[in-house]
Amino acid sequence: MLDYRPIALALGALIFMLGASMAIPTLIDLVAGHDDWQTFSVAMGITIIVGGMLFLANRGMENNLTLREAFMLTVLSWLILPAFAAIPLVFSELELSVADAYFEAMSGLTTTGATVITGLDTAPPGILMWRAILQWLGGIGIIVMAVAILPMLQIGGMQLFRMESSDTSDKILPRAAQISWAISGLYVGLSAICVILLILAGMTPFDAVAHAMTSVATGGFSTSDGSLGNFDSAAIDFIVFSFCVIGSMPFVVLIQMARGRPLAFWRDEQAKTFLLVVTALVTAVSLWLMVWKDFTLGEAVRYGGFNIISVMTGAGFATTDYSAWGSFSVTLFFLVMFIGGCAGSASCGIKIFRFQVLFRSMGAWMNRIWQPNGIFIARYNGQPIDDDVKSSVMSFLVLFMATFVVLSIAVATTGLDWVTAFSGVGATLANVGPGLGDIIGPAGTYGPLPDSAKWILSLAMLLGRLELFTVFVLLSRTYWKA
Repeated sequence: MLDYRPIALALGALIFMLGASMAIPTLIDLVAGHDDWQTFSVAMGITIIVGGMLFLANRGMENNLTLREAFMLTVLSWLILPAFAAIPLVFSELELSVADAYFEAMSGLTTTGATVITGLDTAPPGILMWRAILQWLGGIGIIVMAVAILPMLQIGGMQLFRMESSDTSDKILPRAAQISWAISGLYVGLSAICVILLILAGMTPFDAVAHAMTSVATGGFSTSDGSLGNFDSAAIDFIVFSFCVIGSMPFVVLIQMARGRPLAFWRDEQAKTFLLVVTALVTAVSLWLMVWKDFTLGEAVRYGGFNIISVMTGAGFATTDYSAWGSFSVTLFFLVMFIGGCAGSASCGIKIFRFQVLFRSMGAWMNRIWQPNGIFIARYNGQPIDDDVKSSVMSFLVLFMATFVVLSIAVATTGLDWVTAFSGVGATLANVGPGLGDIIGPAGTYGPLPDSAKWILSLAMLLGRLELFTVFVLLSRTYWKA
């Protein structure tokens, strides 16, 4: 029977921490003399009280979380936390509807970057910082989940990154806590470095902090409707580009490098492949813009390279309206949004390692066709790829495409055109942010969409961030009978 006490304990701790983080926008609005500080203070009180009650009522259940309950905890966390995060958005000066506020909060915590808000340049400073904090917190949560939880749940081939001594179900929370400390230290350090560099590049301290948090988290929320294009600075574009790439790298590898093991990068096939893909895409798009759009080399690299990698990593920042470059760029950007970064990073999408497993498994299979008597073994990081990893990856890819089609049809039934429906689902399921077209393209927002579409797209963000199977397993009859 499912034991909800350890679930409530962990959920209470997360809700409490979310509430405590509301103190920052409260103080910002208070210092700025904005009335929204009262909204944040009330929301903070409600969130802390609820989280504290759940935690205190279930103390002593820390080591009772099994794998079965971990599935429930993971899904409930990403469902309930956006609801509490949405409270100040509903009652703020922006007066967002419940659907809009939940969509914005879900987009923040899943680091999707899709927004329904216009007028960011004149929005209350507390709201702007709250959106950045949500993405920053979501980035840490995503990395910890990918490193400590998903490998044990054997989700979508993530068991490939299973670490020693992580097999026992009663060690889930303690192990996650250990990993989170190392990740948090590196995460905070990278964020601080990014803040300093952005200030030196000309940003105000407020804008620098907000953009640093959303860059390292590959989130994409900005303090301006024009996103990074509003600052019109090549230095700022390069800094944000660099930290989006770093945020898309496996944090376990980054931690090893920070501890004096620089060769850890060269031994990780996923990290090397990711940087090769980044280099290839930047080069290809830059050359295309120079040849067909008469861009200079500097303009091509700055605008083409930045925007294609922003989409690939799921950051969703925009420095220009790339949809205006023509049908080729629209098609390319749409396809690239599904790639994503590395497993164990703050990035999104299908992930590089799944493509590696897919292509290497296909290669071994094709070699066996040509040479039936030969022995061909697909390998990853020098180790044979287990059959269960191959099956998990293949199943994930099939389910991903099926989910994409079903949700796209569902969104289209709300009255939206097919470009908006397909690109909206693709952008939210892959946790990228901006879609394509006049409504939700890089120059638009999701605000004009009907509420029904926003709820569907909120579900897409949840499914994409939790790697699909984490959610769908709860719909299984076997799960509830176990």
